[in-house]
Amino acid sequence: MDFALLHNLGIGFGVALTAQNLMYCFLGVLLGTLIGVLPGIGPLVTIAMLLPVTFSLPPISALIMLAGIYYGAQYGGSTTSILVNIPGEASSVITCLEGYQMARRGRAGPALAIAALGSFFAGCVATIVIALFAPPLAEFALKFGPAEYFSLMVLGLVGATVLAHGSLIKALSMTLFGLLLGLVGTDVNSGMDRFSFGFPELSDGIGFVIIAMGFFAFAEVISNLEQGTAREVFVNKVTNLMPTWKDLKDSSGAVLRGTAVGSVLGILPGGGAMLASFAAYTVEKKIGDPSNFGKGEIRGVAAPESANNAGSQTSFIPMLTLGIPSNVVMALMIGAMMIQGIAPGPQVLTENPELFWGLIVSMWIGNLMLVILNLPLIGIWVKLLTVPYRLLYPSIVLFCSVGVYSMANQTFDMLLAGLFGILGYVFVKLECEPAPLILGFILGPLMEEHMRRAMLISHGDATVFFTKPISGVLLIVAMALLLLTILPAVRKTREAAFQE
Repeated sequence: MDFALLHNLGIGFGVALTAQNLMYCFLGVLLGTLIGVLPGIGPLVTIAMLLPVTFSLPPISALIMLAGIYYGAQYGGSTTSILVNIPGEASSVITCLEGYQMARRGRAGPALAIAALGSFFAGCVATIVIALFAPPLAEFALKFGPAEYFSLMVLGLVGATVLAHGSLIKALSMTLFGLLLGLVGTDVNSGMDRFSFGFPELSDGIGFVIIAMGFFAFAEVISNLEQGTAREVFVNKVTNLMPTWKDLKDSSGAVLRGTAVGSVLGILPGGGAMLASFAAYTVEKKIGDPSNFGKGEIRGVAAPESANNAGSQTSFIPMLTLGIPSNVVMALMIGAMMIQGIAPGPQVLTENPELFWGLIVSMWIGNLMLVILNLPLIGIWVKLLTVPYRLLYPSIVLFCSVGVYSMANQTFDMLLAGLFGILGYVFVKLECEPAPLILGFILGPLMEEHMRRAMLISHGDATVFFTKPISGVLLIVAMALLLLTILPAVRKTREAAFQE
């Protein structure tokens, strides 16, 4: 480890260990665990709700808290998956398969302990990966011009679209719709209004908070109101949390493999915690005896729980270094940075090292807090499942409405968020995933800016995107990925994988 890295980590510890940032880190992981435990409320909804609140916080504290919510939710989701067979968070769906079977056999304690320890190990390794690989990537990204950035964003959108759940046509349509919503407002070059339809409130564009609240928070609440509210809460007291030496031996390989899978998939466009957990479980099933799975195999808990934590944290690499969100939660994080007046991209590392390294070190501290929080407080987390939906959902709607109104003190914004909420619910019914939409909305204006800048530099020569080596390679990879996915054999495999 070189002296520069040690110096940078020293800066990070100096920032992360202040009383204020420790408090926000603890608040973030506590909220993350809470929303991970409660079914139907994921980190997306919570981060969307808290975006207006972060406006009044220092940038570093805001990002530390929001990051804690994201990776903290991965811990909380495993608790209900194991004890109640209800995944509190989407990435914990796969943990239900083995974790709940272990709980039914009286082994809930070891399952919870292995999930927490595996998550802690994976989180620590993923943070080391960020510390080692993010700075050189950011240094490389500083050589990018407008053409390279445009092509990189195209690749990011194509990757996220290809890996989105469900129909490729629907995912592409949602991405394009997001790009169109991003174009609403005043044209930067001409100063003319576009797509505002005569509403002066739209002259500055549609607020990111309105989109996030509408398509995620409101749509999620409406969708969940349709679901049944019956929950079979695990009533047996959880005892004997310490796993045996055999448990540790059986799960150690799975934790290492899950960490590796999650660390890689978190960086890829469209990757993140959910994809990582499913991939890690599939790897374990291929390596081990498939007949043991589905009956309470501890490796089926260790691998996905390690993978989703590693994936949730390495997904910060493209967001912090390139300004490209690898998944929809990272898109919300970019939105939070923009609200704070910080332009995401490689310049964050050079211009704001305190933010960059403070956030990385806070992840180590947050992971330690999560282990201490999760195991002793299992009884409290399970009690939270008794909170009735009739109290939970109106509270979320009220909090979201206050948040939207507080951004510009306009009732128009609340009406727009409500409209997007209804539209988001329609998309859910049509099985159109909203994640590509939010990625398109975030990247659309940035893509337009870089495209127009590149065209100005090249005097209107559109071939500049292909004649520049890095830009050309990125566009060719994006087109190849899209064409490959359209092929019948690949399309069937993709659909079968999502179906499974």
